[in-house]
Amino acid sequence: MEKVWSIRLIRFSAIFGFIGTFIGSQMAGSMDYSLRPLHAHILLVGWLSAFAWGIFYKVYTVKFKKLVTIHSGLAMAGTLGLTVGMWMYNLNPFDLNQTFVTVFFIIGGSLLLLAFFVFILITFFIETKDN
Repeated sequence: MEKVWSIRLIRFSAIFGFIGTFIGSQMAGSMDYSLRPLHAHILLVGWLSAFAWGIFYKVYTVKFKKLVTIHSGLAMAGTLGLTVGMWMYNLNPFDLNQTFVTVFFIIGGSLLLLAFFVFILITFFIETKDN
């Protein structure tokens, strides 16, 4: 199970890495740095955290496999929700209701927070090999 989620998380992180660096390039080219918070969150959560989780699952075997699925699902949904919510909150490109946008943003961040908490638990339930 870990190996399946490992590559999914690494692919997910690669997409976010591309998006984050693209936004950074656009900001530098236009000299408009208004998307710095979005750029930072996409790279830190979408690229760095997801990549680290993917590598963790490649290296370690988790005793409770269901936790891997729960964590990875929460992590991907939370990352998408947080970053899309942040984008909509800052720009509101679709002129959506501000309450909806705020709740969307908060739910994404909350899912991501849960993902980090589940990951803490997972680190205590890895299989170790005695030498």
